[in-house]
Amino acid sequence: MKNKILVTTLSLLLVLALAACQKTDVIGQVATTSFDALLKAIPDKVVADDMNGGWALQAPDNSARFIWSKDFSQSPTHDVMIEFASKPFVDAGLDISKLPAGMAYDDMIMLGTKYGDEALTYNGEPTPLDSFNQIVKLKRERIGYHEDLDHYGIDLGDGNKFEWAKDMSTNDKDIVFVVDPKLFIDAGVDPTKVEGWVFGKVKIKDASGKDVEVDKFLKPFNIQ
Repeated sequence: MKNKILVTTLSLLLVLALAACQKTDVIGQVATTSFDALLKAIPDKVVADDMNGGWALQAPDNSARFIWSKDFSQSPTHDVMIEFASKPFVDAGLDISKLPAGMAYDDMIMLGTKYGDEALTYNGEPTPLDSFNQIVKLKRERIGYHEDLDHYGIDLGDGNKFEWAKDMSTNDKDIVFVVDPKLFIDAGVDPTKVEGWVFGKVKIKDASGKDVEVDKFLKPFNIQ
């Protein structure tokens, strides 16, 4: 009888602990609501992307896209990625042949990563927000908050991110494509000459929580 009571008590504590974690996951919750606000702000720029097995959010000038998967088990390449025009980088010295195979195609560059092979399931036909919510649910560690810009962001691997404002009404950078420059500099790019991208220092927190500055290419847009 004592063992049964102990098991029941431990089970209850586990349930309460999980519930408490969910309630205190402010980053996950606000990342979702702010991403929903972004989708609603530019509905004409959010479309199904059958080629990549997911959804695409197009930049206002159509020079870049953020793409996320409907189903990790069906993604042909990456589960999350950004795609952008290669011409500004080529004009700044990029030797395409020095990039990893498959990264450059059709005058575009694609950076992304696989999150896993899970089959994502939905009640009915999924929406772009439904698929984003699956990422938050299954890969919560990939969602972060960039305090310096007041942005939420999704990790695309290798220092690349897609970020969006926590509150578009108070931020002049509603979405930002974030690219680590090292790969491109090593392939011949002069980072100060890439038209349409800002090259500079960005303050982030390292693994220990300490503020550090790192070099990034940034492509920001103000939507509202």
